[in-house]
Amino acid sequence: MRAWRFSTNSHPASERRVAWREVLTRLGLPHGEPSEDEAFQGEVSCMVSPLGMDFALMSGSPQAISGRNPNQPAAVWLVVLLRGEAMFFDGETTVALDVGDIIYGPTGMNAALRLTTPFRVLFISAPRVALDHRLIAPLSLRVGRLRGQSGLGHVFSGLLRATADTLGDLTAEQLRPVELALTEFLVANLAAEGSPASLGGAGAARAAHLHRVCQTIETMLADPELTLEQVASADGISARSLQKLFAAAGQNFSTYLRIRRLERCRLDLTSPIFASLSISEICFRWGFNGSAHFSRAFRERYSVSPRDYRRAQSSAVSP
Repeated sequence: MRAWRFSTNSHPASERRVAWREVLTRLGLPHGEPSEDEAFQGEVSCMVSPLGMDFALMSGSPQAISGRNPNQPAAVWLVVLLRGEAMFFDGETTVALDVGDIIYGPTGMNAALRLTTPFRVLFISAPRVALDHRLIAPLSLRVGRLRGQSGLGHVFSGLLRATADTLGDLTAEQLRPVELALTEFLVANLAAEGSPASLGGAGAARAAHLHRVCQTIETMLADPELTLEQVASADGISARSLQKLFAAAGQNFSTYLRIRRLERCRLDLTSPIFASLSISEICFRWGFNGSAHFSRAFRERYSVSPRDYRRAQSSAVSP
């Protein structure tokens, strides 16, 4: 796991703003408007997780980070306000953020975060490949805010704030479950907020129902004999109704099931916890009936064989 730190204190006052803009570029953030105060300061402590997520703890003088960076790789960003006061523009309206609030959005879309006092935030950038498989309609994801003071948003905010508090002490193995939890919490919060990415063009009630079904499927992935009828029965609806539920979101059950099994296998192939398991044992663990079929499906999905993927990931995290 790669880590790096930056502080403007290591630069002369006249060079600090230029150095800070270079840090924002490194993080894939659009160039901000640093304070003109002679005492301008900024600090970043960043870790790159095993799945390629950037976790950056940032603090500094008042400033604005706005616009979009068209050259940034496809990703989804999250920012949780840990300290200070801030205003957020989502492309339509401007709102004041409370400490604990979370803002999010896909790269390439206009947004503005104006930090009006000295601040501390946790910035996370997750590659789209790490999230899109869990979003019913990933292309409809927009910029938004999750309130951190109540409900599921409060739980999610608590996870992110605890991560920020302990980021410097976490190992790669300890950060891995945080990555997985982050994905699940974001999807669940989007569903609760009625985001188009969770709605898939359907109504709020239908979107919530589909999300609940997907969570049920998640608990049954290891069963190689899992069928649409079993899932429908577990949810108390007919198989035809379940088919319609997926179709309304532009999905189908068998494709969704295969993608979720492949993603679980992909994660296990990168995990040191399962390094002693063979590729065949991992694929059987998540409901595949044969290693040959699994290898073909994996290569079709990720454009690389399971063996080569595991080897490449092992090399990437080796010191």
